[in-house]
Amino acid sequence: MKFWGRILVNAVLFIALAGFFHSSFYVASIWIALLASVVLAILNAAVKPFLILLSLPINVVTLVLFSIVINGFLLQLTAFFVGNNFRFSSFGMSMLIAVLMSLCNAIISSFIGGRSRD
Repeated sequence: MKFWGRILVNAVLFIALAGFFHSSFYVASIWIALLASVVLAILNAAVKPFLILLSLPINVVTLVLFSIVINGFLLQLTAFFVGNNFRFSSFGMSMLIAVLMSLCNAIISSFIGGRSRD
């Protein structure tokens, strides 16, 4: 999936998950979801490789389960940069949203990326 397609999918996932967890995860509008998706993409490109490298021993010991914590931290950092229009009730909720977004992105990528172009 291309960059802008992933941005749009993440924005839709933010809106859907905010609707499902309306008391624990808040997104003000679709524009805020798009902004948060762009900020998350930038953080994933700029910060995540360093965090993965720094946490490599913990990731090896936990069989890469610590990456859920890193993804939750990146979502919290996204909420910090976007502002009060995009927020989580707790760090646990941001980790749950990170897991759900990862699962949904994997499923969507397998459907979109699996098509042949004949």
